[in-house]
Amino acid sequence: MTALAAPTPAQAAPPAVAQTWNTLMYRSLTRQQTAATMQATIATQKATVVTRTSEVTNATNAGILAESALTTATSTDTTAKTRVTAAQTALTTAKQNLTKANKKKPRSTAAITKAKNAVTAATKTLTTRQAEAKQSGTALTTAKTNARTATATLATAIANRDAAAAAVTVSVQKLALLPTAYSLATQATGLSRDVVTQTRAGFAVADTVQVYGITVHRSVAYAFKRMLDDARANGIVLSGGGFRTKERQIELRKSNGCPDVWSAPSSSCRVPTAIPGRSLHELGMAIDISQNGKTLTRTSTGYKWLVAHAKAYGFINLPSEPWHWSITGG
Repeated sequence: MTALAAPTPAQAAPPAVAQTWNTLMYRSLTRQQTAATMQATIATQKATVVTRTSEVTNATNAGILAESALTTATSTDTTAKTRVTAAQTALTTAKQNLTKANKKKPRSTAAITKAKNAVTAATKTLTTRQAEAKQSGTALTTAKTNARTATATLATAIANRDAAAAAVTVSVQKLALLPTAYSLATQATGLSRDVVTQTRAGFAVADTVQVYGITVHRSVAYAFKRMLDDARANGIVLSGGGFRTKERQIELRKSNGCPDVWSAPSSSCRVPTAIPGRSLHELGMAIDISQNGKTLTRTSTGYKWLVAHAKAYGFINLPSEPWHWSITGG
């Protein structure tokens, strides 16, 4: 078989109700795939939550260490500044003592030398304490920066974790609200008669496409193709005839012995044939389905498969004709 392009919703011609039908059927037929994709997304999102939670734990621990380091740095800096103050006081006292020694009479060289040595020692101690204070001040600045960074990192980690958890909640809710395939197909079926009525008003042959050699309206093409594909996957090979022109419908009315082409009811023909202008074949929304080149009968495996599954693809059987399937059953 020659397939259509990749399975995406067909771009149905106006009216909008035809596109709505098409979209509902597409969502119905891809519902399982959609749910699987959403479940995979949720699994990925949950893994992200685990990662983000781990990041929060790491950031919390880093913050504790940063705060501890800041406390230590603050204490060290305070101690260093106290020592600088003490060294400055000691130097001042040493200088005062040197002044007193220089002024004392009689002059004592030993006392002056001792006082000078004390000043030198105090100066050296002050220089050392100032260097220590500078170092502790730098360390404190670094500790404060690290603490601020840790706080910001933790805030970001918490925000990321909360966002990841919220994403999971949203996805789970969307999955829970995802309509069932049955409900979507049922909605489409409820629109079928409006699709036919509104499509007939502006139908053009350009609104049809080929599905494995069968001409159908583009708004039903995706669902019809999926039906043939899935039947084939079950070992049921289906084909048939879809769209036909009004002129061809007139020919069939004549060849099928209808008493009057334009007014006689379908049932009055040797082979039931709709009045021209009323057939869903003229819109490409009905298909006379065959199996292995033979018209379906009620004993055909293809017919039995369609009875069990066709409604899921938006197709309904005309009870009097086992081979005739359309979106309204008409």
